[in-house]
Amino acid sequence: MAVIMEEVMPKFLFIYHGGGVPETPEDGEKAMAAWGAWYEGMGAATVDPGAPVGQSHTVSKSGHVENGGANPASGYTIITADSYEKACEHAAKNPLVLDGSGTVEVAEMMEM
Repeated sequence: MAVIMEEVMPKFLFIYHGGGVPETPEDGEKAMAAWGAWYEGMGAATVDPGAPVGQSHTVSKSGHVENGGANPASGYTIITADSYEKACEHAAKNPLVLDGSGTVEVAEMMEM
């Protein structure tokens, strides 16, 4: 009997830097629509849509600071993609990147 190995698509962690809280309810609706369209465009690639995050703390051997370091995270998403190139293509269409208010760090998640 032959064993069929299912190919597992790599997962990528998107870490958001920047962005901000919408100033008006209308701005909030516009932002939510942009994010919804982005998720819809990625389709089944979205594993965990993630969420914004609050103030981050940086922890080191010497203690911790509450400022999140030089480039604090503002949220995350987990997707699947067959390559870094494809993951970066998805990241390039993110609303933070398109409106210039932030960046997306892309890291492949290693299977353990």
